[in-house]
Parts: sequence; structure tokens; C-alpha cells
Amino acid sequence: MNWISLQDEKQLDEIITESNTIPQVIFKHSTRCGTSSMVKNRLDRKDAPTGINFYLLDLIRHRNVSNKIASEFGITHQSPQVLVINNGECIYNESHSGIVFDEIEAAVKLK
Repeated sequence: MNWISLQDEKQLDEIITESNTIPQVIFKHSTRCGTSSMVKNRLDRKDAPTGINFYLLDLIRHRNVSNKIASEFGITHQSPQVLVINNGECIYNESHSGIVFDEIEAAVKLK
């Protein structure tokens, strides 16, 4: 997996805009959480499909971005959490051990 680092709120605005062209995936990761590390390791073993951007948000360092994500999409913050953004909307979100790459990929294909 080739992650794009999500570090500031301005990037989130860009992700929303880009989602009108190609789907965007945001993985909210806590470096202090064993479950989050386990899920990230599972995702890291996958190859990102072409035509989708995968962003990694370090929640410990950039909590303000996570808060903006929750506010922007009306989704309760969880960690770990994955969101699929398409046409400016969150079309899929899942958390904890419910995060499965095949489901992320399926959500993107349903767009």
C-alpha cells in the first residue's frame, strides 16, 4: 500500500474536491492502539487498486483533521476507522476489526 499522508485540514478540502474525479479512501490510524496497528498491517499487505487514492491520518499527531472529518461528514469519530469518499460524500465507513480491504474495494466499485 502506498499511503498518502493526511496532515492538515486543507488537504481534506482537496480530498473532497478530488473525490469528484476518483474515489478517496481515508484510514484514521492511532499509533497507540493495538487494534489500529493490526488493521493497518492487514491493509499494508494489499496493493492499492489504480484509480483510488489512499490517505493515512495519524490521529495522535493530527486530531484536528479527524475532528474536521467527523464534522464534515457527520460521522462519529472512531479509531481505527476507514472512510470512502466519492462525489464529496462519505459512501462507506467502518471501524475496528470490521475494516476489511475487500469491503473497501467493493464500496468503491459501487460508486
